[in-house]
Amino acid sequence: MVGPGRPQFVLFGSSIVQQSFIDGGWGAILADLYDRKADIFLRGYSGWNSRRALQVLHQVFPRDADIQPSLVIVYFGGNDAMHPHPSGLGAHVPLREYIENMKKIYLHLKSLSEKTRIIFLTSPPLNVAMIREHFGAHDNQIRSNESCGMYADALVDFCQQSNIKVINLWKAIQQREDWATACLTDGIHFSREGSEIVVKEILKVIKEAGWEPSLYWTTMPNEFAEDSPYYMVRSDGKTTFNVSNGISRWKIKWTGNEIKSKL
Repeated sequence: MVGPGRPQFVLFGSSIVQQSFIDGGWGAILADLYDRKADIFLRGYSGWNSRRALQVLHQVFPRDADIQPSLVIVYFGGNDAMHPHPSGLGAHVPLREYIENMKKIYLHLKSLSEKTRIIFLTSPPLNVAMIREHFGAHDNQIRSNESCGMYADALVDFCQQSNIKVINLWKAIQQREDWATACLTDGIHFSREGSEIVVKEILKVIKEAGWEPSLYWTTMPNEFAEDSPYYMVRSDGKTTFNVSNGISRWKIKWTGNEIKSKL
């Protein structure tokens, strides 16, 4: 492992997570915002449901690890919400079992350390027509936006009862009128616009959580932020300009206008 040690954020889930590091993806945006502050680990597995996640949960998050994550963002549900296949195979998980699986995932993550924080993401909405156009016969199991909404509502209810941070992506994405085409690339996965909504919601939760220490990106210290004679020389010819704590122009929109760009 490279040093020095930074806080670890883990994104754990199915293809919504696996594809989050594409250009403009929500994982990539978080990695950019948290540069010099935290390491973002990607643990995304396309096609997985909550049953499959439980099979490897202890391998992905071993209790005896020397370093435990500061934050885990968990997404499962879209595949669980598929309609049952006549063969009994496939990704569908009954709603009651899905919630029980998410409870088991939460309890294991909570047991890792006192400092490990957890955020659950619900199923986002689907554009079924776009799925058929993009995947054709390849995606031959029935999906519906209504089913994703049911699983999203159930997860929110469970999290609220258990005092778990949760983001209802099914509702958040649909706040935009043209969500069905603007926020999705293939009817399932996020476009840049959709990813930006995800990031906005995640940052809102982190900022308002009141966790100690804070995990909000503008409040976390930058690595190696001390002054150095090796930075660019100022116009006075006597001092250097420490850019460690500067915020790049493209990040300003994520500050809520609380900070002006220094770069």
